[in-house]
Amino acid sequence: MGLLKHSLLTNRLKLAVFSQSHVSELVRLNADPEVMRYFPATLNPEESVALLQLITEHQRINGYSLFALHLKESDAFVGWCGLMRVPFSAHFTPAVEIGWRLNKIFWGKGLASEAAKSILRFGFLDLGLSKIVSFTAELNQPFIRVMQKIWMKCNPEDTFDHPKLPVNHPLQRHILYRSQKTDWLEHYETSEMP
Repeated sequence: MGLLKHSLLTNRLKLAVFSQSHVSELVRLNADPEVMRYFPATLNPEESVALLQLITEHQRINGYSLFALHLKESDAFVGWCGLMRVPFSAHFTPAVEIGWRLNKIFWGKGLASEAAKSILRFGFLDLGLSKIVSFTAELNQPFIRVMQKIWMKCNPEDTFDHPKLPVNHPLQRHILYRSQKTDWLEHYETSEMP
């Protein structure tokens, strides 16, 4: 489906392929209650190690995965952003999902949308994907704002209950956004990429 790039660059970020050197940073990120506010729970160290293995295996099988985000000027670990195949069955699957998770000290600086725009470009132009989805709990307004900033579109009829969450869980109701390559190209050709 395309060749895995070792890294991508934006104005402020380097998006690098995850490696074992990222374990401690990933553990800290996933253990932060504020970062994980819109997830069922924080992750313990073993769960973060398992996530890193999942990221690496997804890369090996599909030729793409999540990228570790670093500031270009200091190499500080910002978080992650990338593409993964949706791991459950729903009305919109099979599908490739774009997602991100940032350290709270980097919130509110436009870094999530900067990284996500680069990932969409990678997905559509390098990997040749025709559509990319993103979804989150309806309560997660910060994540929804990023989806809107990167030109994704929402149809209210696509709202769904996440199959991996129990009935009546406060985060169960999820909102879905989509990006079609044809629509994205219109924005890309008239906008300055980060």
